Amino acid sequence: MILNGSEILVECLLEQGVDTIFGYPGGAVLNIYDALHKYRDKITHYLTAHEQGAAHAADGYARSTGRVGVCLATSGPGATNLVTGVATAYMDSVPLVAITGNVATPLLGKDSFQEVDIVGVTMPITKHNFIVKDINKLAETLRRAFYIAKEGRPGPVLVDITKDVTGAVAEFTHKASETIPRKTKLIRENDIEKALELINQSEKPLVLAGGGLISSGAHREFAEFVEKIDAPVALSSMGLGGFPSSGPRLTGMIGMHGSRTSNLSAMMCDLLIAVGVRFSDRVTGKASDFARNAKILHLDVDPAEINKNAKACSAIVGDLTEVLSILNSRLKNQHHSPWMEEVYALKQANPVTYRNDGQLKPQYVVEKIRELTKGNAIIVTDVGQHQMFACQYASPERPRHFITSGGLGAMGFGLGASIGASIANPGKVVFNITGDGCFRMNNIELATAVEYNVPVIVVIMNNHVLGMVRQWQNFFYDKRYSHTTFNEKRTTDFVKLAEAYKAIAFNVTKQEDIVPVLQEAIALCKTVVINVELGPDDKVFPMVPAGVSIDEFVGEEME
Repeated sequence: MILNGSEILVECLLEQGVDTIFGYPGGAVLNIYDALHKYRDKITHYLTAHEQGAAHAADGYARSTGRVGVCLATSGPGATNLVTGVATAYMDSVPLVAITGNVATPLLGKDSFQEVDIVGVTMPITKHNFIVKDINKLAETLRRAFYIAKEGRPGPVLVDITKDVTGAVAEFTHKASETIPRKTKLIRENDIEKALELINQSEKPLVLAGGGLISSGAHREFAEFVEKIDAPVALSSMGLGGFPSSGPRLTGMIGMHGSRTSNLSAMMCDLLIAVGVRFSDRVTGKASDFARNAKILHLDVDPAEINKNAKACSAIVGDLTEVLSILNSRLKNQHHSPWMEEVYALKQANPVTYRNDGQLKPQYVVEKIRELTKGNAIIVTDVGQHQMFACQYASPERPRHFITSGGLGAMGFGLGASIGASIANPGKVVFNITGDGCFRMNNIELATAVEYNVPVIVVIMNNHVLGMVRQWQNFFYDKRYSHTTFNEKRTTDFVKLAEAYKAIAFNVTKQEDIVPVLQEAIALCKTVVINVELGPDDKVFPMVPAGVSIDEFVGEEME
């Protein structure tokens, strides 16, 4: 059939099973938006307040479902406004297709109005990107973009389309979406045998799992694996939810704000089995000293991660579901009772806790969210102290129920991502745990949430400071709080702001008030903002300074 470029674009989206897209119109994508109007009964478009919000919404949609998220923006500033969202998805291996319009082909390279080389801009932060200047290449480019976004280690792909292509006409033939095969060609028998040898010889194994576990969907195989080898489990922030928080084997998060049990266990184990992790500096601390008494066995789908940040004694490269299934089929049940008892004693002696003196604390708020939702809510965070409190106390029980900007650490991520997650999971309770600094960056997306009646509950941990930066200033800069304190008398009234967006808003100042407010917010099933007034000096503990071994804790005695 003969279709114009914009119609071909939408038909290709339908081929890929896309029914939801987040975006913002502009001159270079007017043809595309005209096609979206024509196909409005098949694809729902959500108009965000800002293109960055569209990218984060597509990201939250993808993380909470495992499907490819899609966002759309016009040329120039529209395209560049996507950059932070695309970089966030890249750092956290999120399958995303970002579609941008560009000026007509004859105008490229001439500093035309709203012209930007977005392919050049995004080259370092995409898994792949394309510019389409020939309508006859449009369909196959879009199909390839979705394939690349999903295949192997997921990631964002950008497709830039010139305006003349969106209006030109060409023959279009439907093609079924390709099945993505699991990556197995690099799984070698020698590597399997070496891994089995290391596991069988170990007396003190520790399993460290990250975001790759969740991306692969291998949580069942993973649970069987840790039972077979009788090992404790530590998680990176990206791995939270990949293993049940209520499980007795879980030692908690590892790293800069990880539990003492996880950090010390990593230093005490004789074999560290890394499953879908990239050994970020926030996990390892001083990399040369990480797991200093252990051999490292690294399981990952991406060969580029092997030996990049931590030297592995052995590795298996391939899809984690396949790798773990193979290992499980060949492993005999291990028994490491002395080691498990040692780790359990460590866990009992070093609980992740805080001083509950009756004052309203951020940790208490997160605990109550978890209790009221029984760990079944989708928790989306922004970045900062509140993020770490959520990592420590939200205790998700299943994959894709904890969403955070791990690698990029993008303030402003949370509200857009929570909107995307809520839209993707109707009927699911979705919380956006944020701070006042982050909320200042993204509150405009309240307009989006209210417009589409998205039942996101935004909990603002409002301490009137940039808490995490202030914490560092407290410990390492002699309490010189340079530009991290907001004037309380002149600062924004978030309740009134939320109400101006027509959201429902609450202000909480006392510990005894938080539970009834949370209960009411959950029952309302509407966009709700809860402003929680906190003191400026609550700190995240445990804490390990940057660049030192992860067993060198900064204690509460330094306050």
